[in-house]
Amino acid sequence: MATRPGPLTEWPWQRLGNFKYVVMAPVVVHGARRVSAGGWGEIDLAFALILPSLLLRMIHNQIWISAARYQTARSKHRIVDRGIEFEQVDRERGWDDQIILNGLLFYVGYLLIPSARHLPAWRTDGAVATALLHAGPVEFLYYWFHRALHHHFLYSRYHSHHHSSIVTEPITSVIHPFAEHIVYYVLFAIPMLSTIYMGNASVLGFVVYIAYIDFMNNMGHCNFELVPKWMFQVFPPLKYLLYTPSFHSLHHTQFRTNYSLFMPFYDYIYNTMDKSSDQLYESSLKGTEETPDLVHLTHMTNLQSAYHLRIGFASIASRPSDSSMWYMWTLWPLAWLSMVFAWVYGSSAFVVERIKLKKLKMQTWAVPRYNFQYGLNWERESINDLIEKAILDADARGVKVLSLGLLNQAKQLNGGGELFRQKYPKLRVRLVDGSGLATAVVLKSILQDAKQVFLHAGPSKIACATAFALCEKGVKVIMNPKKEYDMLKSQIADSRASYLKHSGNQMPQIWLVDNIDDKEQKMAPQGTTFIPISQFPIKKIRKDCTYLSTPAMKIPETMQNIHSCENWLPRKVMSAWRIAGILHALEGWNMHECGDALIDAEKAWSAAIRHGFVPLNKA
Repeated sequence: MATRPGPLTEWPWQRLGNFKYVVMAPVVVHGARRVSAGGWGEIDLAFALILPSLLLRMIHNQIWISAARYQTARSKHRIVDRGIEFEQVDRERGWDDQIILNGLLFYVGYLLIPSARHLPAWRTDGAVATALLHAGPVEFLYYWFHRALHHHFLYSRYHSHHHSSIVTEPITSVIHPFAEHIVYYVLFAIPMLSTIYMGNASVLGFVVYIAYIDFMNNMGHCNFELVPKWMFQVFPPLKYLLYTPSFHSLHHTQFRTNYSLFMPFYDYIYNTMDKSSDQLYESSLKGTEETPDLVHLTHMTNLQSAYHLRIGFASIASRPSDSSMWYMWTLWPLAWLSMVFAWVYGSSAFVVERIKLKKLKMQTWAVPRYNFQYGLNWERESINDLIEKAILDADARGVKVLSLGLLNQAKQLNGGGELFRQKYPKLRVRLVDGSGLATAVVLKSILQDAKQVFLHAGPSKIACATAFALCEKGVKVIMNPKKEYDMLKSQIADSRASYLKHSGNQMPQIWLVDNIDDKEQKMAPQGTTFIPISQFPIKKIRKDCTYLSTPAMKIPETMQNIHSCENWLPRKVMSAWRIAGILHALEGWNMHECGDALIDAEKAWSAAIRHGFVPLNKA
């Protein structure tokens, strides 16, 4: 919101939340009645394109959002080297409000202006007139209106809402109070109404004009420079007719310069162009190569995770992936399409985010595969090839640490990363599976006065380390499967072997689990606390039991550019496996933690607390 919100700040349908599209019902009902009365021949092109044009605008904007986030994470041409936080994502999640308003205004105009009906598909003279009217009256009036918005009276009541985003994203361009958008649409209506009055308007002329506005808005609010220098060299006057992302970025950092809409012409005329515009453009275009200190290698989980990635839908990525949202089901076709595309064309891991902690630079790379594919025997070789390619790429770039997330460290896949360590003994990048810190988080989640726990897990690295540590402390570890019990029993010291018990009857109220079905959960006594020891959460089916989070910790406040949730974890919470890689880089530990190698749990825990990570599950 603005500093001191003025009248008409809120959108009329703001209280409807995700059901706001119901305001478009009159358009749908009107169209349905005309079709039922006279068939599809009763629908002329101008009316028929109202709803499809809105959908195309949403797709157009979403492409810009995803492409810009991908480029910002990996590109060297960033303009403002600062992060985006959850507050900005929440403020900008209503970017589609102006598209709804656009649809309603088109509908009202269609009803009230008879000459707006039965327009031809295209008129070249109308398109030329639209371009001239935009370059003249629209750009001129916008420039002065924009300057007025920066007067303290209007700025504090309206425009400060837009300028809350210092680091801009494409969709920042349309984040304004309702009253501002009303004025903007009055300005943009000048070319459209004028061509209707002159008799050379066309349906595609309107659609193309709105698409031009969207394109320029999105392009100008990217936080990386993308307008090539050769364009200005070939046609020098273009510098007065086309702004660049770096040009408009200065308006968001300096506030009192570069007021123009899309054409810097008026800033030159009225001497409000920032004197550092050309210098910033040159430096942003040149860019600075940056090598991350740490790479976290993850992958997609279920089909919905395709749009839960940070480069997907921003508002969805800013919430835990298990959030129940009714409209998620409408996105299944897109999810299936992205899965097929990733399967066919996904030949390497791709960058999904870039974050900082102090001087430590980190990136997250995603392997273009899903959970179910990791379970297919015939996919294992190709997935290992993708992981190996990412490791070698990180090593060649001088990355210090690569942490293996989720199933990228599966024992049955690559021995927890040991396959790559043995294959490339001269690797400079350290491979980390994070088992030491994950074990520490599990141990710290168990009540200090606990006398016994039930271990329902396979012979995983963390299960073994946790069982050994508990037995050392004198806590009884009860297991049911005889095979897993015998395996652990043979590895534990004789002096502590008595604390490891095999029993199918004793059921403590603390269960350590990695994978458990509904039937097995129902065997637990009332009041049981389920503590996951794997990276995947437990399905919650009991209301009389407590379910803790998968091993994770809250991140330090100094960590920058955190504006998405890590899978199912809450905001500003990170999995222990990922944190372990960060600690490895911060502490300068020189060993691999993969295969059977394990960082001491207490050592990892102490390092995490020292660097500002906070326990999530408190015993």
